[in-house]
Amino acid sequence: MGPLQETRMRRRRVAAWMMLAATLGLAACGSISRPSADLVELSSPSAPTPLDAFRFIATDPVGSEAFLESWRVQRKPEAGDGVTVLAVSGGGANGAFGAGLLVGWTEAGARPVFDIVTGVSTGALMAPFAYLGPEWDDELTTAYTDPDAARLTEGQWGLLRRPSLYSDRSLRALVSKYVDGAMLAAIAAEHAAGRRLLVATTNLDAQEEVIWDMGAIALAGQASGQESAALALFRDVLVASASIPGVFPPVMMDTGAPGDEAAEMHVDGGVTTPFVLAPATMSFWEPQGALTPADLYVIINGEIEARRTITKGATLPILMRSFDTMSKADLRAHLLASVAFAERNGAALRYAAIPTELGADSLAFDTESMGKLFEAGRAAGVAGTAFREVSPEDISDPAGPP
Repeated sequence: MGPLQETRMRRRRVAAWMMLAATLGLAACGSISRPSADLVELSSPSAPTPLDAFRFIATDPVGSEAFLESWRVQRKPEAGDGVTVLAVSGGGANGAFGAGLLVGWTEAGARPVFDIVTGVSTGALMAPFAYLGPEWDDELTTAYTDPDAARLTEGQWGLLRRPSLYSDRSLRALVSKYVDGAMLAAIAAEHAAGRRLLVATTNLDAQEEVIWDMGAIALAGQASGQESAALALFRDVLVASASIPGVFPPVMMDTGAPGDEAAEMHVDGGVTTPFVLAPATMSFWEPQGALTPADLYVIINGEIEARRTITKGATLPILMRSFDTMSKADLRAHLLASVAFAERNGAALRYAAIPTELGADSLAFDTESMGKLFEAGRAAGVAGTAFREVSPEDISDPAGPP
């Protein structure tokens, strides 16, 4: 699939969110005070900011190539037989499945050491634990079975006070509970050793997918006097990536650039991409040497197969069903593009997704539902049945693989 088709698919996803938000009456709700667009000269994509040391735009070939070249130089002396990648998708509460899968994978004794881990939305919250390896499985288990997760969507809707159904207070508290100085120090050490941890957010002002180098943020935080700032930015990026538009408020990122009056508005990375295997601008990239891909794994915290049902003939059910259908189509299209990338480079691509019979609900943050998904993922990981090799024939049928 080419860049034009990807762009069209992303526009359809954003349109679905807009329709859903309008139906819920969000247009007349609370808002974030921002300067008028005609009074502020927005920074051009090439205008440098202090945050650029830790990120690049997925569709910017210069930024993408600079990141990859920097990684190649650092990785080259110890490069092995190829790059092993783990990409974790979004999915809200369904992230419990992916967390359980990782733990079960460890128990089976077959979990690889990943050279690069990427995360989107709930996958961004999971990615630091996946990156740090089995030694952090206890923390990962606790995080995704924590009763505090049930509070993410508790309480009164605050439509008149904020631009979202729920506050981000509980989400921020949950992130702060598990993401601390010790975690950043561990991530910094792995980054210095040549591994990479990336998280995607969506900059709504620029309509761009932004890739954050979380290891670079963690490493910067090891400098004297920089600990608090690095920890705050690290947490902000995770919260932004997990902030489902309309459900949680966006995260406002102060660029720190002189004369830049408007903080950037960042939301769920899933608005622009379901998962990240390679920067969007490098769909036809053929890496060589130290960056040659070998094993590519994708954890989809959601269903990819069709779930047949009778759609109720009312506005909200029709919109919700349409959004779910477009999301699955987007996932299949993204997997097809990833298959082409893998085949072109002689790599093996495997993916895991939630079976439809589990009846997963991305907004079911209650302890029982998340615990059920966690155990299902764990059982699949232990049994070695979670991942399947994928080919274009497997996922071109909306009913999914046999």
